[in-house]
Amino acid sequence: MYKRIFDVESKLDEGMFLFGARQTGKSTLLKDRFKGKIYYDLLDPDVRKGFKRNPNLLKEALLNKPSGTLVIIDEIQKVPELLDIVHTLMVEKGLWFILIGSSARKLKKHGANTLGGRAIPETLYPLVWPEVSDFQLDRAVQNGMIPRHYMVENATKRLKGYVEVYLNEEIREEGEVRELDAFERFMEVAAISDGEMLNYSNIASDCGVSVKTVQSYFQILYDTLIGYEIPAYRKVVKRRILQAPRFYYFDVGLANYLMGRHSVKRGTDDYGHAFEHLVMQEMIAFKGYNDKTDTISYWHTYDKKEVDAVIGDAKVAIEIKSSEQIKPRHKTGLKAFKEEHPDCRLILVSLDPITRTVDDIELIYVLDFLRMLWAGEVF
Repeated sequence: MYKRIFDVESKLDEGMFLFGARQTGKSTLLKDRFKGKIYYDLLDPDVRKGFKRNPNLLKEALLNKPSGTLVIIDEIQKVPELLDIVHTLMVEKGLWFILIGSSARKLKKHGANTLGGRAIPETLYPLVWPEVSDFQLDRAVQNGMIPRHYMVENATKRLKGYVEVYLNEEIREEGEVRELDAFERFMEVAAISDGEMLNYSNIASDCGVSVKTVQSYFQILYDTLIGYEIPAYRKVVKRRILQAPRFYYFDVGLANYLMGRHSVKRGTDDYGHAFEHLVMQEMIAFKGYNDKTDTISYWHTYDKKEVDAVIGDAKVAIEIKSSEQIKPRHKTGLKAFKEEHPDCRLILVSLDPITRTVDDIELIYVLDFLRMLWAGEVF
């Protein structure tokens, strides 16, 4: 079992929504940290049916519990009607709640996703570098960091099952789309755009659906925590810049599976894309777990100068390359960015094993970078 770094105890204050994609380990974490607490699992069909028929059963079960009693409800989006009861019990009885969810979509529809500000939303991400004592870079690049997928040599069958469960339980069961086959095709096409700027028209054409439908499909991925956007850095100094967002699946293993990248090898373009995704994935998780307010964006100019990640208002610029030997061309984007933002710290993350500084650019071996990141030495 992996020791998760998410400090749920210190973050808990009266109430919490703990979101995260399926199988990131939300239930396992809370059962380990809060042994013996009141726990309702809405994946249990009998429990779910009972609360759906009569949400007041929750109030009846908890009415005599003392103030400060902690109650955990798993898969709260399955019975969002319970949120009204939860709200009442928090206000009138002083009970504390952790509400686990793999989708904020149904909660948003009910307009009760914050319980009047009494439940703070938090996210559990896939595994991150400091949680894995025997971290194997190439395995992480291939399988991703969902616990069940990282722990095996070949995660293809588990990833296949993961996609099927997601499509059947999050999409079909909730009636999110009319044609599941079209959405499944969209997920595969979206994987081609993983780490790239979004072009809704091209994706719509490839999927045979409208642009509006594609935009709604992306919103489903965001609401079900399967994907996220990285915005473009918008501050213009000299060069004209592109402003379309980039899309990433929440875990590199999922993107690999959907693209058919079942055996990525070092030195290939496929490895380079997956390697970049993994490093971005770690930065997103670090930002989320440490409540960092600095944005993570990317920079891309019309004359094709590029930086993979810009932290805050040009505090740090980070380029990610899977090369084992840094060459002058790898520094082009960072140097162009430095011309416009001279006070910016420049970092190039790669497989080059010797960490050093050359021409004001920190060339950092990827494992050194992950150590520095989680030590708070990057941002």
